[in-house]
Amino acid sequence: MDDILILGATGKTGRRIVRRLKTAGRTVRAASRTGGDTTFDLNDPVTWPPALDGVTAVYLLEPNRGPHPDGQGPVSRFVAEAVSAGVQRLVLLSAHGVGEAGDDHPLKAAEQAVRDSGTDWTILRPGWFAQNFSESFWRPGILNGTVALPTGDGRTPFIDAEDIAEVAEAALTDARHSGQIYQLTGPRALSVGEAVDLIGRATGRTIRHVDVAPETFTEHQIAAGVPADAARILTGLLVDIRDGHGAEISDGVDQALGRPPRTFEDFVAEAAAAGHWD
Repeated sequence: MDDILILGATGKTGRRIVRRLKTAGRTVRAASRTGGDTTFDLNDPVTWPPALDGVTAVYLLEPNRGPHPDGQGPVSRFVAEAVSAGVQRLVLLSAHGVGEAGDDHPLKAAEQAVRDSGTDWTILRPGWFAQNFSESFWRPGILNGTVALPTGDGRTPFIDAEDIAEVAEAALTDARHSGQIYQLTGPRALSVGEAVDLIGRATGRTIRHVDVAPETFTEHQIAAGVPADAARILTGLLVDIRDGHGAEISDGVDQALGRPPRTFEDFVAEAAAAGHWD
């Protein structure tokens, strides 16, 4: 495999995959609407052919995880064009629980398109990212001392984005991962309260988790500019943590890499040392 296209190349997983592939001496196209070396917008098919020219493997993800009017979404259409352009391997970033959901799950169509593509494929189904605490979403709460989420005492095994990136790199470059669906989680489940306590100890900060009502959380998200549908979907995913869904620990990292996943404590130590909460 020579030319590898990474969609979402400036995101949490994408930029880590690009770094790993370049370090390994691979030819990589970092695709993004802004900030990458290849201009690409999954919602603008005009940008697809130049990005796909000469590419043999693609890492793809669905940026909009809400419902699509036609039930398909751009990933399904992009997969068809990628195969026509000569792509031989697809690695899809999906999400935990897609395989258990009904036909209306917004990522189910994307998974099916990849599986029906006729190419080598691998699907990654990670749980909640540990980096949500350090790079986006919940970082402001860490910095101001209050992380307000409707998760109660529910636990989930946060997965380090570095582990996801390493699995993706392996899947993009090694045919042994073809046809595999990897459920990716950390090694133990933590509540948000336990997670912020660990961050507080590492940083010397006083941080607390405040459990808020789902309706209140949704209202705050909408007030902050999040579209109503996306705010409701996010609230539902967080309430799933409260309700005990997604607490199971999977061995996908070990299956793919032959080693256990990094612990949340490992993530915290590295993020604190890098100054993410300074």
